[in-house]
Amino acid sequence: MNHYANKKSAAESMLDVALLMANASQLKAVLGQGPSFSFYVPLITLISISLILQIIVGVMLIFIVKWNLNDESTHYKLNILENTATAFVFVIVVVNVFITAFGVQQPPQSA
Repeated sequence: MNHYANKKSAAESMLDVALLMANASQLKAVLGQGPSFSFYVPLITLISISLILQIIVGVMLIFIVKWNLNDESTHYKLNILENTATAFVFVIVVVNVFITAFGVQQPPQSA
């Protein structure tokens, strides 16, 4: 059981890293467009929220993997951490939907 939970948390961590890299790329694109972009401040805010939540979820996943699932005294803490991480992941998904809706475009390449 503990081995399965560790594998699941590791897979979630890899997905978190992939989304973290995508958000960092989006942040770079928005910063490259500058404050003249119509959705500059909302996108910076949303991407920052997403990045912060992803870091928090990543740390939570480290603690989830670290604790032994077979020890029943940790079940309550693990359950709270798992539920909180799931709620944060839901918020991250919603925030990233809005990031996509506002549309991050790459700045035009100069010749």
